[in-house]
Amino acid sequence: MASTSNAIIQCTSSSSSFEYDVFVSFRGEDTRNSFTAFLFEALKKQGIEAFKDDKDIRKGESIAPELIRAIEGSHVFLVVFSKDYASSTWCLRELAHIWNCFQPSTRHLLPIFYDVDPSQVRKLSGDYEKAFAQHQQSFRFQEKEINTWREVLERVASLSGWDTRNERQPAVIDKIVQQIKSIVGCKFSIPASDNLVGMESHFATLSELICLGPVNDDVRVVGITGMGGIGKSALGQALYERISHQFNSCCYIDDVSKLYKREGRLGVQKELLSQSLNERNLEIRNVSDGTHLAWKRLHNAEALIVLDNVDQDKQLDMFTGGRNDLLRKCLGRGSIIIIISRDQQILKAYGVDDIYQVKLLNDNDALRLFCKKAFKNNYTMSDFEKLTSDLLSHCQGLPLAIEVLGSSLFDKDVFHWRSALVSLKENKSKSIMDVLRISFDQLEDTHKEIFLDIACFFNDEYVEHVKEVLDFRGFNPEYGLQVLVDKSLITIDDDDFIGMHDLLCDLSKSIVREKSPRKPWKWSRLWDVKDFHKVMSDNKVAENVEVIILEEKSDILRTMRFDALSTMSSLKLFYFTNWIKINFSGTLAKFSNELGYFYWEKYPFECLPPSFEPNKLVELILLKSNIKQLWEDIKPLPNLRRLDLSGSKNLIKMPYIGDALYLESLDLEGCIQLEEIGLSIVLSPKLTSLNLRNCKSLIKLPPFGEDLILEELVLEGCQKLRHIDPSIGLLKKLRELNLKNCKNLVSLPNSILGLNSLQDLNLSGCSKLYNTELLYELRDAEQLKKIDIDGAPIHFQSTSSYSRQHQKSVSCLMPSSPIFPCMSKLDLSFCNLVEIPDAIGIMSCLERLDLSGNNFATLPNLKKLSKLVCLKLQHCKQLKSLPELPSRIGFVTDSSYCALRQPGLYIFNCPELVDRERCTDMAFSWMMQLFQVCMHVPPLLLPSLSLSFFVYRNQEITYRCLCSTRWNCSIVTNMELLVQEVKYQGGSIMSMRENE
Repeated sequence: MASTSNAIIQCTSSSSSFEYDVFVSFRGEDTRNSFTAFLFEALKKQGIEAFKDDKDIRKGESIAPELIRAIEGSHVFLVVFSKDYASSTWCLRELAHIWNCFQPSTRHLLPIFYDVDPSQVRKLSGDYEKAFAQHQQSFRFQEKEINTWREVLERVASLSGWDTRNERQPAVIDKIVQQIKSIVGCKFSIPASDNLVGMESHFATLSELICLGPVNDDVRVVGITGMGGIGKSALGQALYERISHQFNSCCYIDDVSKLYKREGRLGVQKELLSQSLNERNLEIRNVSDGTHLAWKRLHNAEALIVLDNVDQDKQLDMFTGGRNDLLRKCLGRGSIIIIISRDQQILKAYGVDDIYQVKLLNDNDALRLFCKKAFKNNYTMSDFEKLTSDLLSHCQGLPLAIEVLGSSLFDKDVFHWRSALVSLKENKSKSIMDVLRISFDQLEDTHKEIFLDIACFFNDEYVEHVKEVLDFRGFNPEYGLQVLVDKSLITIDDDDFIGMHDLLCDLSKSIVREKSPRKPWKWSRLWDVKDFHKVMSDNKVAENVEVIILEEKSDILRTMRFDALSTMSSLKLFYFTNWIKINFSGTLAKFSNELGYFYWEKYPFECLPPSFEPNKLVELILLKSNIKQLWEDIKPLPNLRRLDLSGSKNLIKMPYIGDALYLESLDLEGCIQLEEIGLSIVLSPKLTSLNLRNCKSLIKLPPFGEDLILEELVLEGCQKLRHIDPSIGLLKKLRELNLKNCKNLVSLPNSILGLNSLQDLNLSGCSKLYNTELLYELRDAEQLKKIDIDGAPIHFQSTSSYSRQHQKSVSCLMPSSPIFPCMSKLDLSFCNLVEIPDAIGIMSCLERLDLSGNNFATLPNLKKLSKLVCLKLQHCKQLKSLPELPSRIGFVTDSSYCALRQPGLYIFNCPELVDRERCTDMAFSWMMQLFQVCMHVPPLLLPSLSLSFFVYRNQEITYRCLCSTRWNCSIVTNMELLVQEVKYQGGSIMSMRENE
């Protein structure tokens, strides 16, 4: 790391009185999309708050009030002098106001000379002399004001600053940012909060451990250890938040143990690489591939890796090769790895450089934390001083125990406090668990049940999912969860995930076991495969079991008899994944009629027990099951909301579900033997999603009900489906209709024109569909955003007999009047088109247009497609000229926009293209502005990367990018394609070579 230990910990407050750290004065037309764009991004990356004006603020000649306030509220002024800076009276007035606010004792003013000689600015020569001559000739400004501008320019230009002509821009920007950081001080001190009492002493010591050794040549590995509840995770997270801005690659895995149990070695590796490379959907097939990727992509990265809750040394063996040093060797110089574990032996076995032992809170910090929780302030109320002291003596300085106990006593009277103290004294062991048990005992019965459910099953789960399950269980999740939050028994983070401390989880599980610790069939909850296996193998009556959730990944093959399931008369929730390898035996005579949630992946039986009455069933999910029919008789389903039998290849018949008045989602994807679904299904008044994808035997659909509110209908791959019932026109709420690869579908009903809410229509692969002209009539569907007709019958005609027909079809889709105003993507590739209608040029929302592989010679004007970022014309062998391209690209430039749209102009293999000089000019102009727009986002992922030179008319134009970790790596490939593929047969508009 380039920083020292002091840089990590010592933070100043010198800039705390200013609203902004930096105000940048620049002429927008000169540098907005180049130098200053990169400068702003670099400042932002380092957490430096810079005022960034909107383009619309700079209008007229008077300085806008917003800018005046920003100038007066800024600590540092950066003035970017460019060639035409002085021609802007706005800039000159802005500079004069900056000079008036500049006070060397409290503020800083730093000039930057961008592509201009500093002497020209100081002496008002060259372009600056011409600009002032024009100001005087205009007679719009008083001589006094012009003289003030001259004086200010000379003074500011005489200050020490930077000349960008002598260095690469990234190097200059880095120096500027470092200078500003040294001025404004550290912006990353963690504000005082309830869970950070006493943290500063930890930070001071840790900073020394992290920064020991030759900083630029070493990768530091530091372990943090201590007992449960002492604040290891809080310390690790706070340290990560404080110093992560100084690294170009970061990763924080908050529960390595849980991730390893669920997804194994590969899962931990994938999460580490996904975060470090900032790629959410990273594809890694095996550990060897991940190891290679780490070596390739992280060896130059200055990375911060925090691995929390490691409880087995094998969890750190995430790469092939030598375990103890491979992760260290994969990272670049200055990297830091922090491993948090209760077990020091794991840290020592891994070979950490230092171990930091987190200590218990001292008496003062313990009192501070308790007061924050029990009184919501920093002092003890007089009537509670003695009780506070006695209670704290039982907490032994453990932050978690103090928080939980203090929260449970908030707003309680002295009687409750004394009662809590008596409970602690009566248990002579005075263990931490006894302290935590006090809070549990004070909960109402329903809240105890919610607490136990979360501890056993839902720790680190998405809160909305937990609410659904708790609702199934008959609880009030909104109120119950808030009670637990208020008592510091759980947390809900900013991403809406529920968290519970490991000690509280251990407490909860001990409560479940306490009456019969060695007899799991007597417990209320089963969460461990080994315990479940014992219950099944011993075939014991398990009438107390209410919830079974088995998610832990296990490679051990077990054989189980399932007879014991029939004895679980109180079972309300059953969740069984395919991660557990089991051979089933025995019979399943009955199920609990109390079941509300039933999830069993690869359910082995052919039907549900005949005696099962699903009155309370809310969700039934049997993925990839062996089921042929759910049941034969009519069963009441008054509470069913979701039914998912996807992948059940033996399913031949659906039961009557007309009583399922609250059914919202039905998923039968991949039920390849199902021939019909029954009328009762499409009469469910609450049904919003019906998925019949790849129901290859499905012959027809029943008529849809008039009151159906269906929003999504997926019929993709229903190969025997020939017709759609005309009643589909009654689906006024339908947003998505997917008929992809319905290869025998011959027609669409006219009633489809009544689908005014339709946004997405997929007809690709419908090779026998003949009445596609109906699509033209859909122009009144104002919400329609996407139509996919790839593989429609017109695609399978020969060129001679097809072109006229297809030309007519495309004209139907795009007449002279504007339709489909929301469409962003249009793919008409390899359709044998000989002409493209003019209407394509008025589809103003179009971002991607693929016309490759067609036979047209010319294209309509595309100048109005201001959002167009990708145009594909490759293999258009008759194309003679390029159309007029957008003169200005206007779209939101977030960091993922360009990466997702794969920007580029693809025109290779167009041998008839003439007037190549004009094509070169036009294509180069459009692509350069596309580059500028795409560069105006967080820069490239790879460290020290420079985009390669582009050769154009023997001139070399260099676009370089700053280093960052926040851009998806795919943008590199996309931007290269942008250049590499601007070629056509016999030559190239541009070529690309490696930057030396």
